[in-house]
Parts: sequence; C-alpha cells; structure tokens
Amino acid sequence: MLFYTKENSSSQKNYWPCQKATSMECVLILVGVLWGVTNPFLKRGTRGLTAVKAKSKFGQLKGELGVLANWKYLCPWLVNQCGSVLYVGAVRQARLSLAAPLANALAFAVTAVTGHWLGERPLGSGPLLGILLIVAGTSLCYLDSN
Repeated sequence: MLFYTKENSSSQKNYWPCQKATSMECVLILVGVLWGVTNPFLKRGTRGLTAVKAKSKFGQLKGELGVLANWKYLCPWLVNQCGSVLYVGAVRQARLSLAAPLANALAFAVTAVTGHWLGERPLGSGPLLGILLIVAGTSLCYLDSN
C-alpha cells in the first residue's frame, strides 16, 4: 500500500505516504529523484562537447576534459554521483528485485518532468502515459515484493 493508515491517541487518522516503506526504499526513491533531476542539467552542461575537434589526441583529450571545469556540468554531475553512492549503499540492504525498478523507473519519470520544466519538450499524452505506466509498474513491483 502506498498510504498507510494509523490511528493515534486522539482517534484521528493520519495519512502519510511512504510511512510503511523501509528507509532503504525511501533512499531508493531519493536516488531516482536525484538521477532524474540531474539528467536534463547534464545534457545542458555538455552542449557543444561534440564540436570539440583537435588535431592531436592529446588536444582532443584536453578539450573534452575541459568540460569538467564547466560548473553547469560539474554541479549536476556531483549530485548525480551522490545518488549513485546512495544507490550502492541501498542495494546492499534492499531487495534487488525492487531496488533497480524503483530507482531507474522513477529516474525516467523525473527526467521527463524536469525536462519539461526546463523547456526541452512539452509533456504530451505519450510521455504522460509513459509516466503513468512507470508508476503502475513500479507499484506492482513494490506490492509483489511485500
């Protein structure tokens, strides 16, 4: 269940998303969000990289490594790598049958929404249907693992 109902001492019901989920499942959700949010920013930070053409291999390497000095690439890359470190830690403790679909599928959905917010492409019926199917499929994986 995505929402867990619990009665407290005043007999009022509290509805909290993710209350029943383990901490590792919440970490995997965070990983999916970190990966998904950073993907469009990484794409923007690497614009023009394919135009780097040098006459020597050393010059080409120097030009391509120059992207690491670009804060528009470096900041999202570092956030993305933090997500990867969290993922490795979470996979060690979470069920792999849930970890991979949860983090990766959520990353695709968040990438689509973030790209839309940044003006990359409008969210038409196709991407919205895809996001809906991602949520449905990931929910089925979660329900099956419990």
